Amino acid sequence: MDSLIDSTNHISSSINEMVEYRALKGHIHSVGFQPDECLIPFLELVGFGSAALIRTFNLRYNLISALVEQWRPKTHTFHLPCRECTITLEDVALQLELPIDGSTVTGVSLISRPARLCYDLLGRLPSEGNFQTLKFSWPKANFEYLPSTATELEVMQAARTYIMHLIGGVLMPDTHGSEVHLMWMPHTVAVVGSLSDAILGIH
Repeated sequence: MDSLIDSTNHISSSINEMVEYRALKGHIHSVGFQPDECLIPFLELVGFGSAALIRTFNLRYNLISALVEQWRPKTHTFHLPCRECTITLEDVALQLELPIDGSTVTGVSLISRPARLCYDLLGRLPSEGNFQTLKFSWPKANFEYLPSTATELEVMQAARTYIMHLIGGVLMPDTHGSEVHLMWMPHTVAVVGSLSDAILGIH
């Protein structure tokens, strides 16, 4: 097992002495807009209420850099003076209140007839693109606000879009950081499919 890095050469020494040092730079992934108020009860019912509260925030890149230097690839853990630790799926579930029991969920690498799938599940199509991904600006432009006369189907389509954006754009984003892949869309059907009963129960 690797030992802890010598504290005299650690990045935290530079931080404490307030001198120039090498710091990692990161990219903050966020949905970029809040869900329409009429979606909140339904997002809560399907377990995405807390995840929908994720907002953009500032990161302390110097502290992140110091933490990364304690990461050990061989054990996939952080080696800290207090103990060895890592982030677990349970930690994420406790913070976001997302269910983690059940079958494993994975994306698919290829979707046949993506334009048809997009229209069937979301009710509309982007004006440009290859329909394998959606730009982050598209859900905001089309689903940020819903009319007071929105039907149950329109509410479900907006909920599917927001959940897909949360999964592919915030919880498990790719390296591009500006698009969400449609591979997450089929999984929203099972999640949001129960919204019809939920809507009837609320009304």
